[in-house]
Amino acid sequence: MKRCIVTVLGKDTVGIIAKVCTYLANNNINILDISQTIIEGYFNMMMIVDVAGLEKDFKLVCDEMNALGEETGVCIRCQKEEIFEKMHRL
Repeated sequence: MKRCIVTVLGKDTVGIIAKVCTYLANNNINILDISQTIIEGYFNMMMIVDVAGLEKDFKLVCDEMNALGEETGVCIRCQKEEIFEKMHRL
């Protein structure tokens, strides 16, 4: 299993979860855990996903998710689990 962390932040609008989850499903990325909240109109979601079945280059997926975020009006970041953990140990 190869795990990644996906974060989504931005102003809440209709369809954010649907768009992100549709992208993940279309790319054979399985959601292992998910947490989302809305605070005073701002959307925050964090997912742990399994990318073992991914058929695309990981960098391409990150770029496509970034573009999806721009289209949706949110910031989407996808990071390999080991990098995410090291960044948050400091």
